[in-house]
Amino acid sequence: MLTPLFDFTDPSAANAWQAIDDRVMGGMSRSTMRHDPAGHAVFEGTVSLERNGGFASVRSSPGERGLAGAKACLIELRGDTQQFKLSLLTDDGFDSLNYQASFTPQGTDWQTLRLPLVAFRASFRGREVIGAPPLDPARIRQVGLLFAARRAGPFQLHIRRICLS
Repeated sequence: MLTPLFDFTDPSAANAWQAIDDRVMGGMSRSTMRHDPAGHAVFEGTVSLERNGGFASVRSSPGERGLAGAKACLIELRGDTQQFKLSLLTDDGFDSLNYQASFTPQGTDWQTLRLPLVAFRASFRGREVIGAPPLDPARIRQVGLLFAARRAGPFQLHIRRICLS
């Protein structure tokens, strides 16, 4: 059974997301989440390494997004073959513990990636938190996407849906 967290075929779904780029620490990267008229969202931007920068991210507004017993997060997407991270947060805080899993799209065709929840690692400000409790899928409140390849230049990721199963 799939439980949609975000269905970006709905033009208003991208409005619940805001950019949280390295500008929060003085960097110069820029990103956005926007609706594409073709019926999906696009997470895109440009990463700058200037002024200790190097990451771009977007995050959803807080809400009831949890699903007790969920085993995986599925993302229907397409994009260039660069590494991204999906973040799941269990509180409403801006600067708090989050659980991340890396993924790499396999080209420009639509695909569905399955990220087991046991693969999500607790982190805080980009560093793994050893000894943190495992992710409780019933408590998910926020979802985020991160491009943190520490490589300057543009990126783009097209997304139709993010679901729990």
